Amino acid sequence: MAGGRGERFWPESRLAQPKQLLPIVGEKAMLAQTIERLSGLIAMGDIFVITNAEQRDAVLSVCPELDPEKVIGEPVGRDTAAAVALATVLVRREDSNATFAMLPADAVIHDAAGLRTTLKAAFEAAEADLVLATIGITATHPATGYGYIQQGKVRGEFSGSKVYEVARFIEKPNSATAQGYLKDGGYFWNAGIFIWSVKSIASEFERSTPALWSTLEVINTGLEKGEQLDALLATHYPLLEKISVDYAIIEKAKNVVMLESRFDWDDVGEWPAVARHYPADEDGNVVRGEAHLSNSNGNIVFNRDPNHLVALLGVEDLVVVKTEDATLVCRRDQAQAIKDMVKAIGAEAAYRHLL
Repeated sequence: MAGGRGERFWPESRLAQPKQLLPIVGEKAMLAQTIERLSGLIAMGDIFVITNAEQRDAVLSVCPELDPEKVIGEPVGRDTAAAVALATVLVRREDSNATFAMLPADAVIHDAAGLRTTLKAAFEAAEADLVLATIGITATHPATGYGYIQQGKVRGEFSGSKVYEVARFIEKPNSATAQGYLKDGGYFWNAGIFIWSVKSIASEFERSTPALWSTLEVINTGLEKGEQLDALLATHYPLLEKISVDYAIIEKAKNVVMLESRFDWDDVGEWPAVARHYPADEDGNVVRGEAHLSNSNGNIVFNRDPNHLVALLGVEDLVVVKTEDATLVCRRDQAQAIKDMVKAIGAEAAYRHLL
């Protein structure tokens, strides 16, 4: 799933070249890194990318090894339930007995081998029974920006990984609640990684979201008749309900299971999170690109303009991002509000081109 706008990473992330198509962490685009991690587990020809129409060419540019026919551009965004339903139809056309994973394009995972090991066990679990499998990330701190999964009783074991029933999914908690989860144990971060068979997930769509699923079946019927996917999506996709797969399916289903992650994971949802993946200087500053800092502490500087020097004097806890045509300066604790600021910028005709 690679259709996000990445507005919290403005001004580097733009509609045509959002976060997942940029080297926010590392030297390659986040999507390219996600695909590389699957090497040896998933054949390149079996990978679909669901993005939006404006980003499709950029996806192929940063990941030229992908099959162009399997890079699908949504004409409008309809959240993750529509994307998963579309993926289900497309995978079913390849193999009605297939098992497949849905992966966000932009997570940071350094331990690729651990990811593959966990996914392999999840595939085995999903092939053995009609379950919806997800990966629970071991919580390392009381994060309030993630949803949580409460672990239930053991249901089985595959490739050395225990499979647990899911007791419940929990929305993003407040700080005190998150601290309680960490203390009690048995609570894991929800990474939005899912593994299931075509039969399992199609059955859940048919049961929980019959209107959405019937529209996808209309699209499938059109494909059977030889109609073009882009034309079918343009006609039918805007009619789909805009809802996440979590709300539409996962939180209602009775057959959801969880495997504990055997890998590190970071959602990297805003600029301050990026600092966790780069070394800081003795004053706690994280700097990428040309910059000079004096008497300054705890700042994050990303300068993508090699012909421009960013200089900071006597400041602390700032995020400074310099691109060729825009500069962001904000307090670290205000980074979540960048998304709202971008909307305000877009409302001004003179700056709309910067989105």
